[in-house]
Formats: sequence, structure tokens, C-alpha cells
Amino acid sequence: MTMLDLLVKNGLTYVDGVFKKCDVGVKDGKIACVAECGILGEAKRVIEAEGKYVIPGGIDTHVHIRSPGHDDREDFYTGTMSAAQGGCTTILEHPISTPPQYNKEILDNRKNIARDKCVVDYAFYGAAGGEFPEEITEIAKEGIVAYKSFLHQAPEGREKEFVGLTMANDAEILVGMREIAKTGLMMASHAENNDLITYNIAKMRAEGHTKPLDHCKSRPPITEYSTVAKLIMFAKETGCTLELAHMSTVESMELARKARFEGQKVFVETCPHYLLLDETALEKYGPFARCNPPLRPKETVEKLWDYVNDGTIDFIGSDHGPFLLSEKEQGNEDIFKAFCGAPGVDLRLPLMLDAAARGKTTIERVVELLCVNPARCFNIYPQKGTISAGADADLVVFDMNDTTVVDRNKSYSKARETARIFDGWELGCKLNYTVVRGRVLMEDGVVDPDCAGYGQLVTPQK
Repeated sequence: MTMLDLLVKNGLTYVDGVFKKCDVGVKDGKIACVAECGILGEAKRVIEAEGKYVIPGGIDTHVHIRSPGHDDREDFYTGTMSAAQGGCTTILEHPISTPPQYNKEILDNRKNIARDKCVVDYAFYGAAGGEFPEEITEIAKEGIVAYKSFLHQAPEGREKEFVGLTMANDAEILVGMREIAKTGLMMASHAENNDLITYNIAKMRAEGHTKPLDHCKSRPPITEYSTVAKLIMFAKETGCTLELAHMSTVESMELARKARFEGQKVFVETCPHYLLLDETALEKYGPFARCNPPLRPKETVEKLWDYVNDGTIDFIGSDHGPFLLSEKEQGNEDIFKAFCGAPGVDLRLPLMLDAAARGKTTIERVVELLCVNPARCFNIYPQKGTISAGADADLVVFDMNDTTVVDRNKSYSKARETARIFDGWELGCKLNYTVVRGRVLMEDGVVDPDCAGYGQLVTPQK
């Protein structure tokens, strides 16, 4: 038998939905075979995974890289180094850059930047907005995996980052969805009601209510689920496949579940912070816990786990949102001035595995939500998302009998100083290896610094 490039042996390996003790052989960047322990022969490198789990590489469905335009916040190298550290082998990048990729020229520029920088594999969402509806079907030809659109005006001072990315009114939403429906790709939407939120913030500021918890009060659940209801209705009218990004409310989950029962193609994403933190984190961390949608009350957080476990939620993204320390700290006096978002591509898998260790869900469900379902939903399966012969050799090896203490100072993200909300948490797991197409990129938290440009562009299967 030809010598393997890599052999991962004796691990509890995720194969066809269950964990089995077996060996995984890798050759030329692909999984060559999955076999009983001890029969695969020699390999150039061997990873002993006795007592550890082996799963397909993580696919993060919601990552923001700020290049070009704001490389000081995050670039493709630091962002994907962070991904590798956290067991993420493919990022799906959302189009908030300067400008967003609403046409081929802009997308080609971002591909060129990513090609020389990315450590792990990557795919792009295209921007879909009301300003350039004629570009929507054209950019589908360039290998994007989905579209992203915001339904609110650009945040103050960030207008250039949202050009071609917003649908400002119902007419633009309907027109945009009709164009997206022609492509067969899904539309991910930031589903919040801009009219209600703008009114609430103006009123609260006028009354002097600018403390951290006022952010949550300005965006009550109805600001999310009223827009979810509209999007589902418009998607039904147009035949557009809908992705509801970073859902945070019980009402939204129920609306999505009902629409699917009635035959609509609706995919639901949530994020670890909506499952693990409640609104009291704003009191503790202030602007560092400001995100959109906001964190919710504890009872909502607990209820969301039901939708994790019953299949309503399809995948979990980090919504990795890197910003400068100064951009967050300007919310110390007025929470509404703080930029919204937090880094997290490196913590998505460890946090969810810790939740499994604490009985909130199962390891099998974590693998479905973070590895398998993203590959299937975005049509990059079985290249990604499976440990089977012929698939890309993207693997994560981890130990559920060891622990990790989250330390933001060890993060590879440029935004590590803003990564406060999980800092210091002790997690009931430890990631040992991240492997991308057969190459070991991370070992025990340390990422190979010489792998810039190793990542490859991933496009949907034809």
C-alpha cells in the first residue's frame, strides 16, 4: 500500500452520524480511507488519537473579515489563524468590507487578497442590496455560496462598508428576493426592524437612557420577529430560499418552524453568545457585550436550547465581529456609540463542546450544527463536512477529558483586546489538532505561522 501522508489512529471518529473507533488515512489532501484500527500501514506523520474525538473540520457560517478597508480590525491572515486555532477549517465570509462585494470586480479583489493571506479554506457571500439589483444574478456566476443583505441603514460613520448591502424598504426587499430566487442560492438577512429601533434609540437618548442594558431595551424581541415574519412572507411570494442569520428569540424560531412545516426553504442560524450569555452580560462587560440582535433574558436563552436539540436550528455561526478597542470603548458613556459585535471564530467549537460536556446538548449534535449541516446547506458537501473517502482531509482532534481556560491574550485575532465576554471561562474540552486538507495547522493551541496562502477558495457544487 502506498505510504500515507497522515494517519490519525485510534480516535473516536465521527462517521455517518455516530462515533466509531477507527483510523483515518490521508493522502494528497484527501481522506484516502477510514478503516479498522491498525490495518492502514505506515504514514509520514501519525497522530495518536487514543481517547480523543475526531470530527470533520468546522465550517463557520458567519465570519466578518474587515479587509480591505479596515485591516487594522482584522485581515484574512489573522482572522483565519484564529479560525484554525478554534477548529474551524472553512470560513464563510460575510460582505462587510470597503466596499462589500456586490459585483464581480469587488469580489475578484477580495479573492485576490484572501488567496495570499488565508490559512484555512474560505468561501464568500455576495452582497445583495437595493442600489444595484442588476448585479445580483451576475455575481452568482462567480462562485459565491449565498447572499447577505441588511434591512437597515448603514451605522453612523460606516456608510462605505454597507454600499450595495442594504435593502432600505419593502419594495427593495421584494425586488432583491426575486433576483436572488433566480439563482437558487439562499439570502441571509440581518432581520431587525430598523424603523422601531431607530425610534427607540432616539427616544431613549432624549430621555438620557444610554446605559449598557438600554441597548437590549432598544431592541426588544418584536424588533426581530416582526421582520422575520415579513421576510418569510416575502420569501414565500418570491420563491427565495431564506437564511435567518443569528436568531435570538423564541418567536423567530416558531415562525421559521411553521414556515418549514408549510414547505418553505428556511434555514436558521444562531450563535454561541445567544445560547450561553444573557442580557446581564451587558452590565458586566458593557460595550464589549453589545451585539445585534442583543443578548436576551435568561429564560429565552434556556428555551433556545430546545430549538438546538429538536432540529429547528440548522447551523451555528460565530458572527465573528472584530473591532478596535477604541471603537468599543466609545460606548462607555453612551452604549449606542459602541460598535456592535465581538470576535469569536476561535471559540465557536470549544464553547459548544463545553455545552455538550455540561449536558446542554450532545457532541453528535454539535458536529451536525458546526460541521455537517453547514456543508450540506451551502452545497459544499461532500467536499467538506464529512469523514469519508474522497472528501477533503479537514479534521479536528479534541479531548473531552481535558480542560481549556479561555485567554484572550493567546488569540490570533487583531481584535483580541475586545474579546472579553468569554475570557477566563474554563471549558470542559481541549482542541489538540486542526488539519486542513491533510496539513496540520494547529497543535495544542499553536498555529503554524508559515501557512499564509495555504487556504483555498471553496465554491458550491454544480
